[in-house]
Amino acid sequence: MTRYLIGMDCGTTNIKAIIMSEEGKRMAEASRPSTFLNPGPNMHEQDANEWWKQAKEIFHSLMSQIDIHVAKNICGISISSHTVSMLPLDKDGQPLRNALTYQDGRSARQMYQILVKMGFDHFVNTVGGQPSVAFLPCKLLWFKENEPELFAKTECFLQASSFINFKLTGQKTTDIDQASRTQCLDMNTMEWSKEIGDIIGIDLDRYLPKPVPVDEIIGYVTQQASFETGLPEGIPVVAGCSDAMASMYATGLSKLGEAGESSGTTSLVFIGSEVKSSLDVPVVTRPCSIDGIPWIFDAPIQTSGAALKWFIDSYAINEKIMCEQNKTNIYNYLNERSLETSPGSNGLFFFPYLLGERAPLWNDYARGMFIGLSMDTSKDDLIRSVFEGTAYALRHVVETVKESGGRCDALRICGGGAKSKTWSKIKASMLHCPVYLLNEESGDVPVGDVLIVGHKLGIFPDLTKAVESIVKVDEVIEPDPEWEEIYDILYPYFVSMYNSLDPNLRALRADLEKVQNVLSK
Repeated sequence: MTRYLIGMDCGTTNIKAIIMSEEGKRMAEASRPSTFLNPGPNMHEQDANEWWKQAKEIFHSLMSQIDIHVAKNICGISISSHTVSMLPLDKDGQPLRNALTYQDGRSARQMYQILVKMGFDHFVNTVGGQPSVAFLPCKLLWFKENEPELFAKTECFLQASSFINFKLTGQKTTDIDQASRTQCLDMNTMEWSKEIGDIIGIDLDRYLPKPVPVDEIIGYVTQQASFETGLPEGIPVVAGCSDAMASMYATGLSKLGEAGESSGTTSLVFIGSEVKSSLDVPVVTRPCSIDGIPWIFDAPIQTSGAALKWFIDSYAINEKIMCEQNKTNIYNYLNERSLETSPGSNGLFFFPYLLGERAPLWNDYARGMFIGLSMDTSKDDLIRSVFEGTAYALRHVVETVKESGGRCDALRICGGGAKSKTWSKIKASMLHCPVYLLNEESGDVPVGDVLIVGHKLGIFPDLTKAVESIVKVDEVIEPDPEWEEIYDILYPYFVSMYNSLDPNLRALRADLEKVQNVLSK
């Protein structure tokens, strides 16, 4: 009797879910858009009631696409979501306000207050990451200071996936993956930090549910949830995780030595490790639920595909129009043009820090740069340097992770970046390892959710075999020996040139604010 699983991802721009058979066949899929609310400068919110409304519509759509035999054999549900959000619930489980999403930047003053009291180094060595307004401590403090009446009514705080899980099961939970990303968790003890709680004046153990493993069964679809969603009552629901962790599963990582890149507008890189990293390094490990991979590094790169789009819109608009007229793909055209020049782009370096950089720099003052322009620089050099610059940034992450115990013997790429063989060959040569290009469906985040719950329930007892049957590899790209040699010569300059400019870029950011003040007079 064939068994079926539901995977859902509550993303920032849409909520999407699938029903998949144990053989990896998609039986149904549905999605709904998510709405962002911007009530003021640097304010980004989402309505949790809309999350549940959209989730209900999606579940009804899924059930309408299958027959009763499939419905009776749905064995489990796993839900992932964007993170970190601040969503306060009252004693009845009702949202007290819209959720503050990770993009919300209104709590900068509160972040500064926390760092003054705790100290930068001690904070980093507690939470295992660089402080940012994206995370939970400053958002909680802002909420307590600015909306005290709502705070007084608050029973607990949940993440997006946890809220949908609560509506399905009646259980208020937090998974260990998202807990480790909040910067409220002491990464030394893997418990809520009493020190951070004391600084912000909030008992974290009271307001944040105790973290549980990603694949722990937290409850079952209730009679009420069944009535609202059309799902059969009694389906097990696991704790779930962040969309980052689900993406890791969706890339097909199943053993140490494999690395993954979810390559789109931005990139998210996953690298397994046998050992837990120290907490003061630029990229730190998090607990991983894959057998044989006890710890995982996940490193976000701010602009990868976005850098290519920026170049097209800024410097290749004529080529884009030509491709549209000829009904050809502009990205394929750039791939071909980049091969018209030599590896190393004739000494031209592109630094893809158009929006600052996350891993491994973790600053917002870095800026995009071309270094090495000359009278001999061609358009082909410019194109290839953009491909190479994003690959240099990828190598910078990988080298940083390797220094802390990670392994990268092969890179699995999903998302839009997997469509570019030229880009992938540059990455393979840059990293000295083969690149596995996954088909479009394999990198879909809900596929990762399905693998999580299926492995927990014993439907996929051997995750490696399940990955081989569900996550399909379209092609393997091997490194080019000549390119490898050239990139080994040039890569150190990519790192050292940025490091030399870093103090100037930091100072420039502050002085540019003065320039804006002068211009606004």
